[in-house]
Amino acid sequence: MVRIAISGSHSLGKSTFVHDWVHQHPEYIREEEPYRALRDWYAIEFKDGSTRLHNGIQLHYNASRVNRYHDSQDNVIFDRAPVDYIAYSQYTANQGTTDICDAFVDALVPTVRDSLRFLDVLVFIPISEQWPIAMEDDGIRPVDLAYRDEVDELFKQIYRQQRWQVMPTEQVPLLVELSGSRADRVKQLEDTIQNWSAAHGEGLSPPMQTMTA
Repeated sequence: MVRIAISGSHSLGKSTFVHDWVHQHPEYIREEEPYRALRDWYAIEFKDGSTRLHNGIQLHYNASRVNRYHDSQDNVIFDRAPVDYIAYSQYTANQGTTDICDAFVDALVPTVRDSLRFLDVLVFIPISEQWPIAMEDDGIRPVDLAYRDEVDELFKQIYRQQRWQVMPTEQVPLLVELSGSRADRVKQLEDTIQNWSAAHGEGLSPPMQTMTA
């Protein structure tokens, strides 16, 4: 069993990666991005319009889906990880425009940390100068490069500088950074999982390790 979650700022190819992965590995269950799963019931806003309700329901939806697989033998890949709502909430807290504040962001950490115990691999897709990705107007998210950049910087603080200390102390997922073409990203993750499985055996949660593919 391999439980994978894809994390990072918007419009960087996360959903495309999930699509490509499932295409190559049809045995995987694809878990939808929380916004897309919830948008028919909630008028969720982004950027400086996000509220505690908007980000809270997305986090708790995502975390509840991750936690669902704690005893499962299914392979599953999540479009977004619980960590994402810390980064996006902190962006809004920095704007001071809604009820989201630093204290709210801090209050999300225990839920995020607990849910990460039920992932085997946490994939971070950062902005990369070597592989720039154009901003796509999907009719949903703001077309704002500065917004994407600022959120990406918050993700890098989380994953590279351990801001908020989101990783659990036990059952820690393998943290992997991916970059490159669509095909390269899939191959990088395939190789990472294969190498880890060969070294540690199937069915075990990998120890914490950051790998840049």
